[in-house]
Amino acid sequence: MSRLGKKPIAIPKGVEATFENGVITVKGPKGTLVRPVRVEDIEVVIADGFITFTPKNETKLAQALWGTYAALFKVMVKGVTEGYERKLEIEGVGYRGEMVGNDLKLLMGYSHPVIVKTPEGITVEVLKSLITLKGIDKEALGQHAANIRAVRKPEPYKGKGIRYQGEFIIRKQGKKSV
Repeated sequence: MSRLGKKPIAIPKGVEATFENGVITVKGPKGTLVRPVRVEDIEVVIADGFITFTPKNETKLAQALWGTYAALFKVMVKGVTEGYERKLEIEGVGYRGEMVGNDLKLLMGYSHPVIVKTPEGITVEVLKSLITLKGIDKEALGQHAANIRAVRKPEPYKGKGIRYQGEFIIRKQGKKSV
């Protein structure tokens, strides 16, 4: 029994949600998001400014998807109204990033600069050693942030690399001479 799926989800003012042909479309002031729904397992009802998800059968998959789609819809509504933001910090001597057109150019101690293409719907800003990503799709934003972080993950001895803002890196003790 999904606690999240049992409750009807309110659709705020300024947001329009539709369900047609197995696809949920959410339109808001910041943009439009679309997500397919497994109609053979989940029933979607939009009425009176609320949306409800109910499982069509008692299978484990339908029970799992029940709460998942409710959570995904909440994320979509927040994305089209407020948007999402991720911040990454660059740590290390000589490590830096800059925007080249719409792409992010990272100088991370390799013999060559690393160019990271920015997907559509995401904006990237670079201020000194802080990379700010903004967008309405939480899933795409998180994946792009992970792709940028993967260029040079923070290492455990000095903490050099790209990390999420506020991420704690467990440090190791280096070699000691006797």
